[in-house]
Amino acid sequence: MSRDTDITTHRMSRRSLLRTAGGLAAAGALGGATAALNGNTAGAAPATFTHPGMLHAYGELNRAKVQVAAGKDPWLSGWNRLTANSHSASSWKANPQATIIRGGTGENYGILYNDIHAAYQNALRWKIAGTTAHGDTARDILNAWSAKLTSLAGNADRFLAAGIYGYQFANAAELMRGYSGFDLNRFKTMMLNVFYPMNNDFLLRHNDACITNYWANWDLCNMNSILAIAILCDDGAKYDQAVNYFKNGAGNGSINRAVPFLYDSQGLAQWQESGRDQGHTMMGMGQMGAFCEMAWNQGDDLYGYGNNRFMKAAEYVAKYNLGNTVPFTTYTWGTGQNCAQMSQTVISDNSRGQVRPVWDQLHYHYAGRRGLSVPYITQMAGKGRPEGGGGDYGSASGGFDQLGFGTLMYAR
Repeated sequence: MSRDTDITTHRMSRRSLLRTAGGLAAAGALGGATAALNGNTAGAAPATFTHPGMLHAYGELNRAKVQVAAGKDPWLSGWNRLTANSHSASSWKANPQATIIRGGTGENYGILYNDIHAAYQNALRWKIAGTTAHGDTARDILNAWSAKLTSLAGNADRFLAAGIYGYQFANAAELMRGYSGFDLNRFKTMMLNVFYPMNNDFLLRHNDACITNYWANWDLCNMNSILAIAILCDDGAKYDQAVNYFKNGAGNGSINRAVPFLYDSQGLAQWQESGRDQGHTMMGMGQMGAFCEMAWNQGDDLYGYGNNRFMKAAEYVAKYNLGNTVPFTTYTWGTGQNCAQMSQTVISDNSRGQVRPVWDQLHYHYAGRRGLSVPYITQMAGKGRPEGGGGDYGSASGGFDQLGFGTLMYAR
């Protein structure tokens, strides 16, 4: 089979999957299919953006709604995890701030991530159960912040805030699109004026440091925010910016830098942060997974990009965190402003086996949608099921790095 024929067949399968899920209108499907054939070139944005079309498209939302109403597991178990989380209560009240600080003196960013997760969880409860009280709460949280937030501050960590909370905020807003009383235009303005400039600046200048100084997650969260803002605002140029950075970016979030070494004979690939610690490595699974899922719902298959390069990295991370041995190639990179060289010669066992709600999304994509064998991802997903979300994994910021609830939203 020729390469062109193989790509076309894959794309038709992609469209069929979305149609089966009920997730794309015809225009969006055609736009996504055309975009995917463009490969590394600019112009990847769909001709028509799909809404909802970030972490959750119509198909996933409808399936969760139907299966929870029918009382079927694992959806019901995932739903029970959601409703037990205090952030999902319709009594949650927003505490908006004009300035959010992450890093340095006066940190208050915990206020923001708690409110974002409350907005997201209430939005899910409204989408799945149709309870107006939860819809109203999600709307009110989003409106309160878009009316007040004007800046993000702090040391270099402010770029983490701009990235992580930018893409999460946009995902909550996407679920509430069209809801009575939700000021979507004002929310878009906040995302474009407060979050995007910092996301863009980081990917362009990396806080004036050596291009390889910052770990993959720093790039990835800012890439996620740009992609999410692009979808929220139907902005093709920003969509292209994010996808092109994934494919060709100079920083560690681009696919070939985030996954620097392949072990194809074993179906594995080393992750950029594997020599650092396993907590941040698993955060990377969630960050790149979120990017791939948002692109997937706009018709672009980045999960499979580079001959399933990300899948091999996820299998590597899962295998090691299940207690198995994996190969490791010395990783050398430039640090600081002068690119002073540092190296890691062994994989880190720090935080090995940590549980984060990132695996069900990957399992249900690769094993479910694609029908591929991913034994280590599948085992990791089983260990953490049913997945919770922000508030279920401790009160520190790491417990809010991913929106979670993968069992409820991705089981198939």
